[in-house]
Amino acid sequence: METIDNVARLREILGEPGPLTRHKIHAGLSPQARAFIAQSPMFLLATADAQGRPTVSPKGDDPGFVHIEDDHTLLVPERPGNRLLFSLENVLRNPQVGMLFLSPGTDETLRVGGTVTLVLDEALNTRFASRGKAALLVMRIAVEEVYFHCAKAFLRSHLWKPDAWPASLRVSFAEEIHLNRQLESDTRQELDAQIAQRYRTDL
Repeated sequence: METIDNVARLREILGEPGPLTRHKIHAGLSPQARAFIAQSPMFLLATADAQGRPTVSPKGDDPGFVHIEDDHTLLVPERPGNRLLFSLENVLRNPQVGMLFLSPGTDETLRVGGTVTLVLDEALNTRFASRGKAALLVMRIAVEEVYFHCAKAFLRSHLWKPDAWPASLRVSFAEEIHLNRQLESDTRQELDAQIAQRYRTDL
């Protein structure tokens, strides 16, 4: 088994991009990128802590919930979550982020890289209210790199084809907690019921 430890060997195996491929990368939002973000109901946010350890967090809301201030600035309202704050704590220490925007039924995705500032502003929070609740704060992203990612991963995975989907899984957070902290069966059932209720009332 060979361990790949240099770019030259990596390129030898995987090759170089086509002569035009690098020209799809932009320093700001193109018209197509703006349109994609405007209809996207979800993106994945990649952050890393001060030691470079990464995490990825899904962010979703009604289509267009990410607001385009201009070709170099995005505004993302923060909604209620689990309060672990891994991503938000990361950007305080390392503000560089990556974003992968999804649009259901579209196999291409949009990748955006930039720098985040966390903003607490009552007017912005109110402006970005959803379901009768103001945003908790706003992530202001200075856009530095934008490009569309080709569809091959989505075509291979059949992600948007219901006929190819496996059976849905039921995730029990109570069972996950039980592995670290023993919980009685009744307590696990009650905890999962509370989470299901929050899904209905606390978005």
